[in-house]
Amino acid sequence: ILTILGNSAVLATAVKRSSLLKPPELLTVNLAVADIGMAISMYPLAIASAWNHAWLGGDASCIYYALMGFLFGVCSMMTLCAMAVIRFLVTNSSKSNSNKITKNTVRILITFIWLYSLLWAILPLVGWGYYGPEPFGISCTIAWSKFHNSSNGFSFILSMFLLCTVLPALTIVACYLGIAWKVHKAYQEIQNIDRIPNAAKLEKKLTLMAVLISVGFLSSWTPYAAASFWSIFNSSDSLQPIVTLLPCLFAKSSTAYNPFIYYIFSKTFRREIKQLQCGCGWRVRFFSTDSSAENPVSMMWSG
Repeated sequence: ILTILGNSAVLATAVKRSSLLKPPELLTVNLAVADIGMAISMYPLAIASAWNHAWLGGDASCIYYALMGFLFGVCSMMTLCAMAVIRFLVTNSSKSNSNKITKNTVRILITFIWLYSLLWAILPLVGWGYYGPEPFGISCTIAWSKFHNSSNGFSFILSMFLLCTVLPALTIVACYLGIAWKVHKAYQEIQNIDRIPNAAKLEKKLTLMAVLISVGFLSSWTPYAAASFWSIFNSSDSLQPIVTLLPCLFAKSSTAYNPFIYYIFSKTFRREIKQLQCGCGWRVRFFSTDSSAENPVSMMWSG
């Protein structure tokens, strides 16, 4: 519910401000699409299976669930990586060079992200890698236990881990460390805090917001990655079902955090949310010419 409501608000404000969106903000929209896509395509089936105490459906639904999770998961990771690279380029470039990052450039980048994610999601379907049930039995994912059972599973998991997890994560960390160093040096040159330009303060706030989004995503998925790697080198039976279930649920919660981060750090997003609230419900009160004491409808919305 939080994922769908929060990210729907992000998409609604993006549509309303479509002509005013800056190129990097398109990546924020793409991240919201990936989060809401994961919630709609996966969570209802997982919730129903949890209530059923067993996976609903057979192999087909298991493959579908795992494919959607892999598709949207890789898409989110690569989007965060692209956000970090663009923030690094903008921070370390002159005004004229930063303007070269156009909306068309970002749209091409987003298209590449989706195609890259789709490629990795389809590979297990065509014979490289496998999808299978989670150890606790009510969701499906990559068959991590196949790492030692076959050279096919070994090569897929190793390649996926390097190209979809390690390399993007290292890129994100390196970019934000570079930005932090650049900002630190710039602030050292300005002795008086009151003389720091508003543009520099805004840049710092945007960078902090992007860092928190990345930290939230990586932190949510780290316990799941740890449990998955345990199952690579050890039997999944060596872990209690609750130990494998909690990291999975924590990873799913990553789709709900971002709208709250936007709300805290973005005045524009807060203003648009308030206008959406007014447009969706409270407009009755604003358009009413009668006092609330004489108008039951106005009293209801006021309450």
